Amino acid sequence: MLPSALRHRLYSLLRRLVPVLSGADPRSRAQRMALTAFAIRILSAAIAFVSQIVLARLMGEFEYGIFIFVWVLAVLFGNLSCLGFHASIIRFLPEYNTAAALAEIRGLTMTARIFAMLSATALAMVGGAGLWLFGSMIEGYYIIPLYLGLITLPMIALGDVMEGTARAHSWAIAAMGPTYIARPLLILAFMLLASSAGMPHDATTAVAAALAATYVTTLGQFLAMIWRLGKHYVRGPKKVELWRWLRVSVPIFLVDGFGFLLTNSDVVIVGLYLKPGDVAIYFAAAKTMALVHFVMFAVKAAAGPRFSAAMALRDRKQLAEIAVESARWSFWPSLAIGGTVIAAGDFLLSLFGPAFTAGTPLMAILLAGILAKAFVGPAETLLTMAGRQKLCVILYAGALAANIALNVTLIPLFGLTGAAAATAGAMFAEAAILHVAVRHTFGFALLALAGAMSGNDKNEAI
Repeated sequence: MLPSALRHRLYSLLRRLVPVLSGADPRSRAQRMALTAFAIRILSAAIAFVSQIVLARLMGEFEYGIFIFVWVLAVLFGNLSCLGFHASIIRFLPEYNTAAALAEIRGLTMTARIFAMLSATALAMVGGAGLWLFGSMIEGYYIIPLYLGLITLPMIALGDVMEGTARAHSWAIAAMGPTYIARPLLILAFMLLASSAGMPHDATTAVAAALAATYVTTLGQFLAMIWRLGKHYVRGPKKVELWRWLRVSVPIFLVDGFGFLLTNSDVVIVGLYLKPGDVAIYFAAAKTMALVHFVMFAVKAAAGPRFSAAMALRDRKQLAEIAVESARWSFWPSLAIGGTVIAAGDFLLSLFGPAFTAGTPLMAILLAGILAKAFVGPAETLLTMAGRQKLCVILYAGALAANIALNVTLIPLFGLTGAAAATAGAMFAEAAILHVAVRHTFGFALLALAGAMSGNDKNEAI
């Protein structure tokens, strides 16, 4: 019943998809995980977008801006408090699985959970003491939401470790479903329940809803992962190589910390310089552009284990092919989705409320930076999986310094436009230095338009 041309295209697409969906080789598994992660991120972006619209409409831009500022800080410091274990577990588990080192696997999964919980709890206690001592220097409307945000830190850290454990096993749904689907749905549900119960529509109620959603989601994910790991690995002794893991985790912590600060420092600095209403408008524009970010996230989720496996084989040709292919997977879908979002930008922001359309020009500026990062693909993941954590620390420290300097300089001068320009400029700088670092380290260009390696380099070992 279909036209012949369309039928031929569908047949060709299905023929290419069959090996991806059923193959057991590393490439097929990685592509399958990328497709799953991509689908989850699409659903997650839709859920996050709708929930943020509802919250913004329910609270108004001022209270919504307070909530966003506090929640970004909670997620940021919850992630940092893992001290890199949520990422290093992805580095070590494929290696241990290849060597059938079950004692090390048991020790690593247990240690990562305990370490993250303890460090997050310690950070929360320090933060609480700081609020108690210096609370008079902070605007009063931030105090209670900040205290509630601190209570969420241990569960955010534990959730990040659970996500890393699932990603290391290529369990895409178990990795991303709780954080990116269940948690935003529960935040919205708890907020609506609180509203129907007569509680005020303010930031304190919203942060309390986020706290409850985080605890429910993370504890559920923890129990599910314990059960699944128990089925996957037989019980036995545990071997703890704490210092070896820390030697990798701490540089990853610095790399991820700098990277996470790069993607969130703009919201934080806007909150420090401007009013909560401006934070709300900027965040709405950035959140709308997050529809493009999930492409890169999906590619990173699939590329990490593939890079690790190629490193173990010491095959530079395979590594180059995987890296360039990942950059293409990042750039072209990002370009297509980004153009679509920009075209619909004014309408999308109007859904948050009439005041939010002021953020429409910011979206085009942010897209330029996003595409610059997508053009070099998951370069930081490649360097990290190759053990170049110290190099990444230096690179990200420079990029973060540029980001903060640009934000501090441009936001007071140009307001929200300065914030968007600073963020985009930092992304360009980050992409440029990552490209140079990969070319210097591995001898190939990690660009979406790069060609295959040539000459004797194809057969050189890493």
